[in-house]
Order: sequence, then C-alpha cells, then structure tokens
Amino acid sequence: MPHINQVMQHIPSQYLALGTTKVGDEACTLGDILSRHGRYKQAVELYECALAGYEKAVGVDHPDTLNTVHCMAYAFDKQGQYEKALEWYERALPGREKAFGTEHLDTLATVNDMALVFRNQGQYEKALEWYERALAGKEKALGSDHPHTLSTVHSMAVVFDIQGQYEKALEWYGRALAGEEKALGVDHPYTLTTVNDMALVFDSQGQHEKALEWYERALAEALGVDHPDTLTTVHNMASVLDNQGQYEKALEWYERALAGEGKALGVDHPITLTTVLNMAFIFDKQGQYEKALEWYERALAGYEKALGVDHPNTLTAVNDMASVFDKQGHYEKALEWYERALAGTEKALGVDHPDTQDTLRRLINLHQSAGQTEQAQSLQARFSAPKSPRN
Repeated sequence: MPHINQVMQHIPSQYLALGTTKVGDEACTLGDILSRHGRYKQAVELYECALAGYEKAVGVDHPDTLNTVHCMAYAFDKQGQYEKALEWYERALPGREKAFGTEHLDTLATVNDMALVFRNQGQYEKALEWYERALAGKEKALGSDHPHTLSTVHSMAVVFDIQGQYEKALEWYGRALAGEEKALGVDHPYTLTTVNDMALVFDSQGQHEKALEWYERALAEALGVDHPDTLTTVHNMASVLDNQGQYEKALEWYERALAGEGKALGVDHPITLTTVLNMAFIFDKQGQYEKALEWYERALAGYEKALGVDHPNTLTAVNDMASVFDKQGHYEKALEWYERALAGTEKALGVDHPDTQDTLRRLINLHQSAGQTEQAQSLQARFSAPKSPRN
C-alpha cells in the first residue's frame, strides 16, 4: 500500500487544520482501508482526523461523527485495547440512541459490538447480557427470522461454546440453524456456517464421528467444490482429523482444501495461507521440523506479500518459526525470530495484547533455560500474566 503510506505522511497536519466533511469522508475511507489491512494504529490516526473534521463541520451527534467514533472503537478492539474500545463504544452508543433511537440498526450494531468486546475480554456473562439486549432490539425491529437477528443468536451460541456449555451452544446454534434454513435456505452460506459450527461443538465434545457427519452434511449441501464455504468445511474436517491424531489423513484434507483455495482465491490469499500454516503446524507436531519450517516460510512469504510484515497473521508465522528453532535447540536463531515477532506485535497490537504477551513469555523462558537471568528479568517487567502457548 505505498500510495497510502505517502498520503499518511501528510494527512494529520493538513486534515486537522481544515475541519470539513470532505476531510472527514476521505480520512474515514482511508482509515477503513488501513483497518481492513490490520494496520489499526494508523487507522486510529485517520479516524481521529475524520472525527476532528466531522465534529467541526457537522457536530458531535451527526451520524457521520458517530460512525467514526464506532470505527475507532472497533480499531481499539482489534488491537486488544478492550477498555479503550468500550470507552469509545460507550461514547457512540448514547449518541446513536439520541440520533436514531434504541431500536435503530446502527444503535443495535454498537450494542452488538460491545457484546463482542466483553466476549474478547472473557466477560462472558456480560457479553451474553449485551447480546440479549441486541437480540431483543433486533427481534422487535426486524423479526425473529431476519438474518441480522439470527446473527446475534449465532453469536450467543459462540459464547456458550467458548464457556464449554456445549449443550446450550447446540441449543442456540440449533435455533439459528432453524431460522436460517427457513429464511435463507439449506444451502445458504450463513446456514452452512452454522452447520459447520455445530460440527465444531461436537468435535469439542469429543464426538468426532458426529462432527465429521455434520461436516459431511455441510459438504453435501455446499455451493460447489471450489466455493470458499465448501473449502472451509473441507478445512474443518482436516482439523477434526488433526484433533483425532490422524495426521496423515488430516494432511490429505488440508491438501484438498489448499488445492481448491489456490484455484478459487489465489495462492497468496489469507485463507489459503491459513491452510498452509496449519499444514506446517501438523509437520511441527509430528517432529518433522525441517518440513515444518519449509511450510511456515511459505506461509510467511505469502502473508508478508498479502498483508504486510506487521499484520498479526504474519507475526503468527514468525512466532511459530521461532518455536521450531527453539525445539531444534537453535537458541540464537530462536532468539532472533522471537525478537522479530515481539517487535512486530508490540508495533501492531501493543504490549498488552495476548499475542505480544505470549511472545514475551516464550522469550523469557528461552533466556531462563539458557541461564540468562538478567535478560529474563528485564523482559519480565513487561510481562503481565501467564498465557497458554499455541505449541
């Protein structure tokens, strides 16, 4: 995105001084583009410019102003700055309630996104409370079978799933599924997503055969062998087989997904690269470290090209490569790659983000195992809490 980088060098001073709706529109559009590319910190800078323009030109309660406030909240959420996200959503919410009413879709979108932040924070009961508020509004405004309403039903199922309340999750997924089949049809992408998620719950329950049965149902009703939703199901079947320890069979299904994704989406599409990354992860678990590195490098090259060096997906591949070097006993190389991952996650996500903290934990452990107590203690000051490792 070199053209955006050039514009970024000149925007803040020019735009803050002008304060017009044109400024707001252009800055907000650029902010949206940056946000979609995972460049959330820069997106916030643009949203701040847009906000200054809108507030000066049309006032704090104008829909464009409130939309920008909402977008800033979203960018903070994606950076893991959940308190800041809530602060901005709470600023957007009363403004939208005042401008549109409590049952307007823009208002309910803010309520829904606040629920998502609570979910990201692990405040699951609060998330459910806010999803219920969004659900009640959507049912009243749109009806119980409207896709927007069913999306919130689906989100509530996700929370129950995360909590390990699998029966309740299946109940809510079932409610979403019945509505989607009625409103959208059995082969609609939203319907098939719910079928997929129910399969994931069965997998989490250890009902692997039932999970495969539901994935096969999704495949039978799919939209063609190379459709992205079909390929998602193929990918998830590979994941079930992976969870069963059937690594060779899992690789077969990942290869099937990869072939379709490469054809339908391109070899450097993020979804394609996720499959590449997961195949690397299997080789990693099998102890085939050289093969794992080969596939991690392939994922990394694709992510750098498609998303940039500081995107979270890119940094995940960097972190995973560091982990392999660590397992191989290549201390200096592991250190180099963990430090690269840390620099990137701090820049893109902030020091308090879980991904940054996970990399810090790994670096601390690496220094401690090498007897480098001073370096470990220096990093410990930036480490907030233990995090579960990915591998």
